[in-house]
Amino acid sequence: MKLGIVGLPNVGKSTLFNSLTKAGAESANYPFCTIDPNVGIVTVPDERLTTLGDMYHSKKVTPAVIEFVDIAGLVKGASKGEGLGNQFLANIREVDAIVHVVRCFEDTNVVHVDGSVDPARDIETINLELIFSDVEILERRIAKVAKGARMDKTLAKEQKLLEQIKAHLEDGNMAKTFALGEDEDEQAWFASYNLLTAKPVIYAANVSEEDLANDGADNVHVQNVRSQAAKENSEVFVICAQIEQELAELSDEEKAMFLEDLGLKEAGLEKLIKASYKLLGLISYLTSGEDETRAWTITKGTKAPQAAGKIHTDFERGFIRAEVVSYERLMECGTMAAAKEKGLVRLEGKEYVVQDGDIILFRFNV
Repeated sequence: MKLGIVGLPNVGKSTLFNSLTKAGAESANYPFCTIDPNVGIVTVPDERLTTLGDMYHSKKVTPAVIEFVDIAGLVKGASKGEGLGNQFLANIREVDAIVHVVRCFEDTNVVHVDGSVDPARDIETINLELIFSDVEILERRIAKVAKGARMDKTLAKEQKLLEQIKAHLEDGNMAKTFALGEDEDEQAWFASYNLLTAKPVIYAANVSEEDLANDGADNVHVQNVRSQAAKENSEVFVICAQIEQELAELSDEEKAMFLEDLGLKEAGLEKLIKASYKLLGLISYLTSGEDETRAWTITKGTKAPQAAGKIHTDFERGFIRAEVVSYERLMECGTMAAAKEKGLVRLEGKEYVVQDGDIILFRFNV
């Protein structure tokens, strides 16, 4: 999974990136500090892996990972090349979802590019630049398709779709709200355009430390972000980027104590991962043995052969069956042998839909 961290300058993007990845991206109180996109790989915390690794005496434990891309602050006119806009927009096209950091804290020492804190305005600024960029992509495609559309029915059909999407965007709408029909050609074309405004969004409401304990309930700026997110079926999580950066420097034990002192149950990374998995419809299944215990990320609804294909294409091609036990049942029994004795290890075929926390051994023949 690849997530792009975006927002206006000085809203806390790089500070958040630093805390999530401990990659040390430069952070300073002026626009365009992040000139090149910073990329960091973060492991997905999963206590189940540690427990299974101990149970199987695994030589290696491999968690799932998320790739974060921190991109230069976006300003009005970015789609036309203002600031570092074009570079920003090119880098974000490759991500699975956008983490949009929105400033929800007042601080006279931290300059706001528009002079005041206003989440609705800030979100609109970013969204409009993404829309303008998508319109440009569509216009280029229309120019290319139009040349052959008169002689080719398929191209004419695509041109019609392109113009409908363009009109939708020019009305100030995001591509993800475009009503796409059941036509498979149109669905494939739409996906191929890789439009920025079609990507899922997670809003990170960056607050001061005082607003963390009650999850921003008393912060009017956070309420505005939540209101905006509700309209577009996006996720929201409340974070204090400065606190996250402090947490990143602590050991696990110190971190737990610090969180308790703050009245928090989990750090921002855990909140973000949960929001990301929920938004993208992702789950993890597990494999475990002496050589390795590992988490594999798949889309909810994936059937056993396709889940096996995440490990190796041969596993999918030669799939015979899957031996499955849920993590909870295995923990109740204590050992795999005990789980088998109680009949809790099931044999599943090609139609089995894998569930989160399934521990699977795939049988295949190539």
